[in-house]
Amino acid sequence: MEASIAALNERVQQEAGFVARLKAEMSRVIVGQDYLVERLLVALLANGHVLVEGVPGLAKTLAVRTLSRAIDTGFQRLQFTPDLLPADIIGTMIYDERTKEFFAKQGPIFSNLILADEINRAPAKVQSALLEAMQERQVTIGGQTFKLDEPFLVLATQNPIEQEGTYPLPEAQVDRFMLKLRITYPDKAQELAILRRWAKKEGPVAEVVCTAADILHARDVVHEIYMDEKIEQYIVDLVCATRDPEGAAEDARQRLRERRDLTEEQRRAWEQGIQTLEACRELIEYGASPRASICLTLSARAYAFIQGRGYVVPDDVIALAHDVLRHRLLLSYEAEAEGLSSEDVIDRILRTVEIP
Repeated sequence: MEASIAALNERVQQEAGFVARLKAEMSRVIVGQDYLVERLLVALLANGHVLVEGVPGLAKTLAVRTLSRAIDTGFQRLQFTPDLLPADIIGTMIYDERTKEFFAKQGPIFSNLILADEINRAPAKVQSALLEAMQERQVTIGGQTFKLDEPFLVLATQNPIEQEGTYPLPEAQVDRFMLKLRITYPDKAQELAILRRWAKKEGPVAEVVCTAADILHARDVVHEIYMDEKIEQYIVDLVCATRDPEGAAEDARQRLRERRDLTEEQRRAWEQGIQTLEACRELIEYGASPRASICLTLSARAYAFIQGRGYVVPDDVIALAHDVLRHRLLLSYEAEAEGLSSEDVIDRILRTVEIP
């Protein structure tokens, strides 16, 4: 086993060579959004989609356009507005006067990297037009089904839900996103670098670093990255703790009874964690679905690949837990009354579920 993991580790280090070049090329164009760039690569390698929440002007569009240039793929920007129609996204049937027949005119969704800008500005029927494309990687127009090209990544941006003129995303739509990111303003040093780089006639443009074939090949390697059974169980424990905190607390109490090697101080800390977990049952209305376990597994493997490792460690899971879970928890009125966010609840679960 150790020999096979060592061989896989060496292979990953060789195959992941383009990641550093890709990051460097994107950093030449984008300043201060390392977190966004890294998570875009995670989603691309894990074959997932990304929902980004943040104020305008934080280089979200630039990040996706730069990524498409660097990997030499197609890019489409869709501006979501209240009067947008599903046909404006996926396409529609057009009547040809010459042939007296209808034909399918494909919409802008037929590309590789799709920026769904301000997705919550459009009503639910328009947002739902993306469901089939995001899950099945195909689009149905007038009874005909068309496969989408790979790689296919949707990056949707979202205004804070309390702003006027926005619509909450349907749960089925939100769950299709592998990751939800929250990005903030750059610091002063980064903003000064942005000013010097972009306050001129022409800004930098990314060069091609790799191809779509390289990304697809890397995905095959990502699926081979080793994940120990204990880490798989850890992922399941985390996700199930969002659905049944009381059951997770009881499991933790059972493990505490079986442990004989703990000091009194460690036992008190563990018991305090169990009580914290039990309190979460009043804070969560609905927890994460099994899709969250799948997404956390795939994204952790992709994250390990980016780090140049052929195996997943618990820190990979912890690093991505907020991004995978924050949009999949529906909090109760009690949580809102206490001023708690999904971030706070996830923090509590991460502190109390035993790390392998």
